[in-house]
Order: sequence, then structure tokens, then C-alpha cells
Amino acid sequence: MKGVVVALKIFFRFLKVRGLADQDPGEHIRLPKLPVHLPRTLSRSEMETLLSTDLRSRLFPLRDQAIIELLYSSGLRISELTCARLENLSLPERLIRVVGKGSKTRLVPIGQPACAAIERYLTQERQGLIRKGTGNEIFLSCNGARLSTQRTWQIIKEISALSGIGTNIYPHLFRHSFASDLLTGGADLRIVQELLGHADIATTQVYTHLDASHLRDVVRRCHPRGATAQ
Repeated sequence: MKGVVVALKIFFRFLKVRGLADQDPGEHIRLPKLPVHLPRTLSRSEMETLLSTDLRSRLFPLRDQAIIELLYSSGLRISELTCARLENLSLPERLIRVVGKGSKTRLVPIGQPACAAIERYLTQERQGLIRKGTGNEIFLSCNGARLSTQRTWQIIKEISALSGIGTNIYPHLFRHSFASDLLTGGADLRIVQELLGHADIATTQVYTHLDASHLRDVVRRCHPRGATAQ
């Protein structure tokens, strides 16, 4: 609908500029306001269920566990995860350097559970996946190549089925949940923007759909008259 209105406004403006119309009726047409679609997230209990799913029946359980732990711990995009390289990972410092959109590089902290999962995968499983021509990407497929984004999608779907949560789970849902849980925990919006690699803070603001009880909590703690907030 919005695209049609924009096209009409441009058309009317063109007619007036070319002298084919005396007036531009498009000047008085307002663009319709589109509803804001908030990102879907997993609840804390759902995320815990997903992360604690028994993966021993899978072919590469340590790799798959490391993937879901890292996705939730860091909020990486799926492309950033599949392209992540060993030389950009520092488990002692709990940091990973990734290249995001626009070839922008950023450092992202990693939580201890994710670091432990990655270390188990690197020391016990990744060595067996190395083949001639294998690169320095962290996550490898069964043939020793970089794990593709498509295969990572499949892995998430397969783990989701094992977990029994019964909801549509996809890689970006971990990123949404990462951001939402940080903000709910009191993280500064600018910090979350930096962690996610957003160029515009307006993109990050979509995650500020916090419940009223949390907002009241923040006011009570941070405002001089917050104790009176109901």
C-alpha cells in the first residue's frame, strides 16, 4: 500500500514539473503509517531448554552445542558466525572479532558457557573434521569446508525439533533474544547497538519493548523520585 502511494506522489509531481498538470494532488496525500512489527524472542525458560537439549544423538554434538551457545551469548548474525575464524577468537579473553555488514569489524564478548562449549569442540571434535584445504574458519562441515549458512539453519531447526519447544526457531531468533535479554537486564542501548553492530541506533530501539514492570523497576532505581513510581 505504501509503495503505491509513493508511486502516485512521484507521478503527480512529474506531471506538474512537465506542465502536464496545473496542480499536484499528491502534496496532500499522507503516507500511511505501517504497524511496527516487534522481533519475536524466546523466553528465558525456552532458551534454557534449547541450550540444555541432549545432543548426543547428533553426528557432531560438540560443534552444534558450540553454535547455539555462541549465537545466544554474542548475538552474532548467522553469516558472522559461519565466517568466524580461529585467529579472531580469544577464549582466554572471552572475545571474538567478527566482520559484519559493510565490512565493519567489531569485538564481541563471549560468555563463559559459550567459551567452554567452543573449547570442547575445538579440542575434541574439530580436529577430526580437518581435511586437505580446510581453512581457518571455526565451524566446519563433515567434509572439512566452512559450515554454510544454509546448513547452520538446518542444524538449528534439527536442534529445535529435539528440544520439543514446539515453536519456530531460526538463527536470528538467538540475536533477538540476546538483545532483548540484555536490555531487560538493564544494559545501555548504545552498548547493545555496539554489540549488535548496528550502524543506526534506531535499528536497536526496536528491542526496547520491555514490560511495564521492568520499566517501573528502572525508574525506581535510577530516578531521584523513583521510589514514588507506581
